Amino acid sequence: MTNRTAGGTAVIQDGAAAAVALDPVRARLLRALREPGSATSLAAELGLTRQKVNYHLRALEAHGLVELLEERRKGNMTERVLRATASAYVVSPQAWALVAPDPEREPDRLSAQWLLALAARLLREVGTLITRAGRKRVATFAIDGEIRFATAADRAAFARELGEAVGSLVARYHDETAPGGRPHRVVVAVHPALPDTGSRPDTGSGTGNRSDTGTRPDTGSTTRHEESP
Repeated sequence: MTNRTAGGTAVIQDGAAAAVALDPVRARLLRALREPGSATSLAAELGLTRQKVNYHLRALEAHGLVELLEERRKGNMTERVLRATASAYVVSPQAWALVAPDPEREPDRLSAQWLLALAARLLREVGTLITRAGRKRVATFAIDGEIRFATAADRAAFARELGEAVGSLVARYHDETAPGGRPHRVVVAVHPALPDTGSRPDTGSGTGNRSDTGTRPDTGSTTRHEESP
């Protein structure tokens, strides 16, 4: 089930539809089907077999993510022309909760699966906070940057020291009994960077209660702090 919003964006509210849309091949098909296409044209465009494309298109159509525009007779075959039902899709926090990995089930904190589970929970929880806040800002803080390690040993040492530094800060500021205190989740992650992934998200100066608190040109690291009014 999806709800259409302004600008042609659909919000996916059904967990099964979310799982279908999040499949890498199907996500590519949805992107390509912003313009009408058939299994034959999509197979050529994406470098897949027509049979494989048809398989994924049936799943997308079954969950209302693509729609049939017309059928054309070509010899003994019928070509089906489809189009995505929206120009973009957003998975609602409720649907994401049904398909996201659970960090409690990924005990290996050095595994990419556990990192993915944390990222999924972060997306789900922050999405819920934004939905509940309405027009109010949510108190958040984030750091984004890149670092190049000379050796795997350096990377391991960095991770160890980073963990110790964060643990020390948490111990200093955590107050279990403070009246009116508000719990916040802390997530710190390091993963290999992908080459040629394009520009980082815009971190230019904001307005109101948003401010960039620092930039380090040597690593490209930027911190951003956003507060509730």
